[in-house]
Amino acid sequence: MENRDIHCVIMAGGIGSRFWPLSRTTRPKQFIDILGTGKTLLQQTFLRMSRICPSENIIIVTSQIYRNLVLEQLPNIKEEQVILEPMRRNTAPCISFANYKIKKKNPNAIVIVAPSDHLILNEDKFVETINSAVGFASKKDALLTLGIKPNRPETGYGYIQVGATADKHIPNLKKVKTFTEKPNLELAKVFVDSGEFYWNSGIFVWSLSSIISAFEKHLPEVDGLFKEISSQFGTKNELSCVEKSYSECRNVSIDYGVMEKAENVFVICSEFGWSDLGTWGSLYSHSNKDDKKNAINGKNVMIYNSANTLVNVPDNKLVILQGLDDYIVVESDDILLVCKKSDEQEIKRFVSDVLIEKGEKYT
Repeated sequence: MENRDIHCVIMAGGIGSRFWPLSRTTRPKQFIDILGTGKTLLQQTFLRMSRICPSENIIIVTSQIYRNLVLEQLPNIKEEQVILEPMRRNTAPCISFANYKIKKKNPNAIVIVAPSDHLILNEDKFVETINSAVGFASKKDALLTLGIKPNRPETGYGYIQVGATADKHIPNLKKVKTFTEKPNLELAKVFVDSGEFYWNSGIFVWSLSSIISAFEKHLPEVDGLFKEISSQFGTKNELSCVEKSYSECRNVSIDYGVMEKAENVFVICSEFGWSDLGTWGSLYSHSNKDDKKNAINGKNVMIYNSANTLVNVPDNKLVILQGLDDYIVVESDDILLVCKKSDEQEIKRFVSDVLIEKGEKYT
């Protein structure tokens, strides 16, 4: 296998509603420098993947409305590296669409699929782990996912139960026993204590032939929609064909549609400082904190008698807070959110209510 056979699909179509109000429909979290590093999450993901495969082999799958944002943030890529979804249909259609785009270019490809909004603290270890996965996938008819060793009973992630070691040369490569959706706290504690369960990172590695074969077997109706129109890719008919396929396509995740049903599924048990940065709480856990465990992003924040609180406000805004414990305080443009950190799962409901009561302007 040559390096030019390695391709990467970055999924960048989500709207990041749990990071509202900083993340809005017009500029979701993957397009924001949410960690204060000087680079957006998408830019960080692209640079990370450029260490593994040629940058011209990286495809960004995103919504049609984010085309210009992607090209603005990744100015060195070609327009054909951005493939556009006319509507959101979850991860399986997104991956199937990318499969046939890549097949047109290189039917022998090994493909890495990664979300655009994850935090990876140890990038060297991540690259080493992906390279091991690529080596295995290039030799075996296998679907690989990266499992993350849990350090707490997290209820916000799916879990993977692992079985026996699958390759004596890669001791952390295991056969998958089961996938489990997000558990309650009691079950999450059982999972962590057992030592058999890993967090499901949503990062995948497989040969193009293996993933297309798995779609043909487990999601033939999705696979068929994109196989049928693939001859039109690169022509003037592509856009209308893609819109038709998406309008007929079911909404289904790759985990539910393929990974939970396939027999040839493996997991590389990993530790490289991973978070899916799905919520304000996950950002809080990775932020620098003061001696009262307040995480403050904003140059003019004065905080009194407060602890365990996350504050994210514009630098030009003077904000004075007193008497808060375990709160989220976020201001973005014309919205101020103050919410108990323990109730942050309510934010999606707030966004839904705002849309109904106040219209799209605030979402």
